[in-house]
Amino acid sequence: MVKGMRAVIHITLNGEPRTVASGYTIADLCAEIGLNAAKVAVERNLEIVPRSTFGAVQLVDGDALEIVHFVGGG
Repeated sequence: MVKGMRAVIHITLNGEPRTVASGYTIADLCAEIGLNAAKVAVERNLEIVPRSTFGAVQLVDGDALEIVHFVGGG
């Protein structure tokens, strides 16, 4: 590994494989994919993750996440 580079982990996001930096949180992932964390629901390994913990829950290799976002309108 090159000095200064972070290790990567492999996750599944909405059924698609994805690679992210080690140490990423759910909040980091939401920001990377352009979603407002206040407007999403996250299931991690078949368990709902409380929104208040998105910034503290670190992703680990093999995690399976489903993220749904709320869309306003009428």
